Amino acid sequence: MKPNLGEMSRLYLAGLQAYLKAGPKADLEPVRELGRHAMSLGLETLDLARIHEIAIVALVLPGYSSSNQDGLMGLAGMFFAEALTPIEETHRGAREANTHLNQMLKALSQRTQELAGSVEELKQEIVQRKAVEESLRTSEQTSSRLLEKSRQMQEELRHLSRQLLSAQEEERRKISRELHDVIAQTLTGINVRLAALKGESTTNMKDLQSKISSTQLLVEKSVDIVHRFARELRPSVLDDLGLIPALQSFLKGYMEDTGIRVTLTVFAGIERSDSDTRTVLYRIAQEALTNVSRHAKASHAEVNIQETEGVIRMEVKDDGQGFEVDGTTQAKTKNNRLGLLGMRERIEMVGGTFCVESAPGAGTTIRVEIPLPAAAEKCPPGKSSASSPLECP
Repeated sequence: MKPNLGEMSRLYLAGLQAYLKAGPKADLEPVRELGRHAMSLGLETLDLARIHEIAIVALVLPGYSSSNQDGLMGLAGMFFAEALTPIEETHRGAREANTHLNQMLKALSQRTQELAGSVEELKQEIVQRKAVEESLRTSEQTSSRLLEKSRQMQEELRHLSRQLLSAQEEERRKISRELHDVIAQTLTGINVRLAALKGESTTNMKDLQSKISSTQLLVEKSVDIVHRFARELRPSVLDDLGLIPALQSFLKGYMEDTGIRVTLTVFAGIERSDSDTRTVLYRIAQEALTNVSRHAKASHAEVNIQETEGVIRMEVKDDGQGFEVDGTTQAKTKNNRLGLLGMRERIEMVGGTFCVESAPGAGTTIRVEIPLPAAAEKCPPGKSSASSPLECP
């Protein structure tokens, strides 16, 4: 038995006895006060029920008829219920508080899960931001490199433009000088001879015929010079007969002028390519061989045009002194810089690639590749796409 149970039993017995005497109209406040006192003593519902049972046995059962006992039991039940009210209210508050606490714990758990999800999202966002920052740094570095490369290309373009203008002016001076020193003087000589023939007597027919023949030779010389100018500007044989005859004609004059032996090997199907491709190949071969005669100090060169792996590949090789080449396929010595840039620009105009291989003392190889159109890859019936070597002695 709890220490305070005996004291509470006496107080409960006295209170119940007073309540039974007063009847149904008795004041219930003392009963509730008794319940609050029991709660202050630390008693629970079962303790108060045990005390109530003892009080019933002591007060109701002895000395009363069964009918009176029923009425007294009802009053005693009301007394007990009222005495339990403070304890029940406390328990109800505790239950409500517990329910509220459980709801709060559930909400807190849900909030914790949400916070965990938010933390995970935040971590992912941090990772993504770091990746974006790294990408931005890489992009900034790439942009800086591209900007620097753009500046270099702009400077290179300005330099190339100046060289082109200089080359254009030099070519114009050359044509002007040729026209003035050769054609103009030849035409002046023809005019003088014609004037002399007009004033001379026609009695000596043999001498007259000799002078006419001499004048005709001057006219033929002038025609040949004009034809040579026309061939240098745009060879008509390239348009009329094709790339192979144009190269053969150019190489014949080239070897006569320079003394450099050149071997030409080309596949017959090249003539099925478009006009732009043939023109680019001709000009690159022309420029490459011009560089050989000017800078390479070579004795032999090769021009090889083949179809391989869906591309037209042309290589111009020489056995000359060579030169150092940097990563942009430009000569470190600027003597032939303009020629290399011009060739690269020409090949890129038709979607091709340009490459220079050279080293001091090892000769030079100019290699270009142009994608072969699908229509040109298939040979017409009765024709072969195999290479047919054509050598210029």
